[in-house]
Amino acid sequence: MTISDQKAFDSILSMAQNMLRLAAERAQTAVTPEMINKELKKLAIMMEEDFALVDRDALVDELIRRSSRTVGENATLSSGDGHIAWLDAERKKGWTYWQRYSEYMEARIPWIALDALDLATDEVLSQLEDPTREGAWDRRGLVVGHVQSGKTGNYTGLICKAADSGYKIIIVLAGLHNNLRAQTQIRLDEGFLGFATISDADELPAVGVGLIDNDTSVRPNAATNRSDKGDFNTAVAAKMNISPEQRPWLFVVKKNKTVLERLLHWIRNRVANYVDPVTGQKIVTNLPILVIDDESDHGSVDTGEDVVDDFGNPDLEHQPKTINRLIRSILHHFSRKAYVGYTATPFANIFIHDRGATQEHGPDLFPAAFITSLAAPSNYVGPGRVFGSASSTPDDLPLVRALPDDQFQPWMPSKTTTSPEIKPHKNGHHPRWKGEDRVPDSLAEAIRSFVYACAVRKLRGQGNKHSSMLIHVTRFTSVQSEVVNQVSEYLRYLKGRYTRNIELAALEASMRLEYEATFLPGMQMIRVALVEGETLDDFSWSDIRSVLPDVLSDIRVREINGTAKDALDYVENDGTGLKVIAIGGDKLARGLTLEGLCTSYFLRTARMYDTLMQMGRWFGYRDGYLDVCRLYTSEEMVEWFGHIADAAEELRQEFDNMVAAGATPKQFGLRVKSHSVLTVTSRAKMRNARAMQLTYSGDLLQTIVFPNRKGDITANLNATDRFISTLGPSKDLNHQLFVPEGQKWNGHLWRDVKALSVISFLREYRTHTASFRIMSPLIADFIEEMNKDQELTKWTVALIGKEQPGTEKSVGGVMVKMLDRRRAAEHADRYSIKTLISPRDQAIDLTEAEWNAALELSQKTWRNDTDRNEGKERPSEPRGPQIRHVLGEGVADAGIPARRERGLLMLYLLDPEGADVDDLKGADPIVAWAISFPSSTSERRVSNSSYIANSVLWGGINDWVD
Repeated sequence: MTISDQKAFDSILSMAQNMLRLAAERAQTAVTPEMINKELKKLAIMMEEDFALVDRDALVDELIRRSSRTVGENATLSSGDGHIAWLDAERKKGWTYWQRYSEYMEARIPWIALDALDLATDEVLSQLEDPTREGAWDRRGLVVGHVQSGKTGNYTGLICKAADSGYKIIIVLAGLHNNLRAQTQIRLDEGFLGFATISDADELPAVGVGLIDNDTSVRPNAATNRSDKGDFNTAVAAKMNISPEQRPWLFVVKKNKTVLERLLHWIRNRVANYVDPVTGQKIVTNLPILVIDDESDHGSVDTGEDVVDDFGNPDLEHQPKTINRLIRSILHHFSRKAYVGYTATPFANIFIHDRGATQEHGPDLFPAAFITSLAAPSNYVGPGRVFGSASSTPDDLPLVRALPDDQFQPWMPSKTTTSPEIKPHKNGHHPRWKGEDRVPDSLAEAIRSFVYACAVRKLRGQGNKHSSMLIHVTRFTSVQSEVVNQVSEYLRYLKGRYTRNIELAALEASMRLEYEATFLPGMQMIRVALVEGETLDDFSWSDIRSVLPDVLSDIRVREINGTAKDALDYVENDGTGLKVIAIGGDKLARGLTLEGLCTSYFLRTARMYDTLMQMGRWFGYRDGYLDVCRLYTSEEMVEWFGHIADAAEELRQEFDNMVAAGATPKQFGLRVKSHSVLTVTSRAKMRNARAMQLTYSGDLLQTIVFPNRKGDITANLNATDRFISTLGPSKDLNHQLFVPEGQKWNGHLWRDVKALSVISFLREYRTHTASFRIMSPLIADFIEEMNKDQELTKWTVALIGKEQPGTEKSVGGVMVKMLDRRRAAEHADRYSIKTLISPRDQAIDLTEAEWNAALELSQKTWRNDTDRNEGKERPSEPRGPQIRHVLGEGVADAGIPARRERGLLMLYLLDPEGADVDDLKGADPIVAWAISFPSSTSERRVSNSSYIANSVLWGGINDWVD
């Protein structure tokens, strides 16, 4: 498609989208193909010349795809301290920057997503202060999105609205590297400024919103430019003078000591208009400032020690770390200020001490005013959908190719290798595969996968779109350079064979078999599992073969690191689409967007939640080509990402419950899962996190890691047999206090089981050492502690079997059908699964009133967030966190008392034959269990470091509950 064709397509698309929106509102129905055809017929008459340039079928497909999208609901915790509500419809009249940005985005995103963007940016802006409000004010907040989910688009919209409403200085803190800063500048040139900030140019050409509204009198001022060296510098500072009458100024700067010091010096000496007579501090009173901190968990968090004294009072003499100190100092020089951090991984931000402050730098960056959690649109593909979660797990991971260690080691030995002969690689490592200077077979396969992806996209008419491959296997630049040479050599080999037809027969035969037997079926699996509202064509090998020479000729290899001179020149290749294999480390790890990312080969072994999640460049939007995307990574990384998906979901569910309860950010005490190898965030950033006296209140625990030694399995079965034998006669599991209509159970039920029996069972049950969250003796200790407050004294025990036909086994004198659970990953020393329980199991033996109250709360906290695997419809049965909340808190208005004395223990037998583990053949049934603990305000704890709490939690989170 030529540039003129694309413009015509975008123009018709934007107009059609608006017409359909109105038609759907009039008809009060969803958009239908008939409605699309009707509106396009009108446009064919109105825009005859444009219509002659475009493919009508492609227009219809795009409109159908866009019409099928949904966006979930955002949630906000906020504090009204010192805040005056101000944003209403009257205040928004005549806004220019938002209007043109909205129009610019119409052709790029579905109207439902545009409406959601409008709503979300209004929500955030309303939490800030009216920039025209006199006097001193300070609002600090945090926006939590999903990785690669469009946070830049969100804060661009916020910047437009902030400028419209009267914020005069807007500073965007854009990462630690020049290329990320430049990429952000380009995005803001297009979405806010309206002109290309080209250094030393006589004229700055209009781009993006500037092509929609070419009135140069409304152009904002730019203090930085889009070149790699376009950051704020001394030469720029010397020329700049600002007065309140001028248009807003935009600064896009790195989180860099020198840059921020220059900016601070300029503010003190060129902008400040008042000197505090007491402190002598120079202050800006006439210009309201908005600071947007992109990736606010990275570089901005103070990692210094002891920000408060032993009594929780701020240490006014504390010296924060450099970047944190400079950001706070910049804010501290303005009397009217707003700070908004954006991140997908808030694990570091929640450890900022809520009372940290110093005389010189002002308060720390804790989001005291608000925290907003953004829901993902239905076409977002994130960790929850790719890797599954504890509550929803795909049987297979169609996007993921999990690599055993022997498929990339010793080519690139990792820190987590289980082989004592293989040592982790260091700087200067020479990667070799089978003794040769070449890529391993698994990377060669990944490169071919990228070639197929480019070919399919070309055949689908997406040949002028960017397509990228990420190779991230080491942080050492010297090693990256060797990988670049090996990848380039393999690409030359493929290109030479297909462009010259020399010695091609064997290669083509193997690639044809790979495409037809693996890649094409994989495309079809992904469409079934993850693609909605799109019709994506398949192609035969002969079709693929016909475009391979051109595809291979177009692919470029780029080394992206601090020493290489390569660049991802997407902008320069906008018309033709860049086809690039990007090889790098830290520069590719965070923030930098890889346009059209199709294939990832990722072996880097980060050990922290936030670092690992941010490295997930493959998350995001893949409209029109999701089925050709592939991720090659280690089996261990797949497990880690599954663990992270659970940690992120637990954080969001706790957040939702607190929003429902009307809590504020300072009352938001967070607990974040720990892991045997992963840490939550860097230890330095957790300087305000203390190893907790642990509580399991409000938690669901389930065994997912088991010994594969037959002696341990038999011991656990015997312990369970003894436990059940002491419980007396059972009821049929269908004889619960309330069984929803249409539900049927297989199994047995015991009520009012004494806590001592449960404690004895847990002390006897052998958990695997790799099961760091499920430690039976510690859980037994916790129940004993809670018994001292007369909580968890009466237990409901359920032995749950499969409803479908299956093998029955006897335990404790009763029969139950065994469950089938395939292993999640191959381990020599254990059998691990993705998830144990069915979501409905947590509702066993609730009263009808409790069931309905938990359902009502589940519906109230449902966000329709695709990546959280919540389902497309509002819940029709209660979810676990809400069940535990109702049991622990009761519902006074409905006359439902709390039942904190009641715990729920769920027992299962897993069939060893269905585990797909050789060591388990012929073993006894594997006993698995789950416990659901009601929430509690009890101060009882057991000592453990499995959870880390922020200062708010250990400072008295339960105050707000009372």
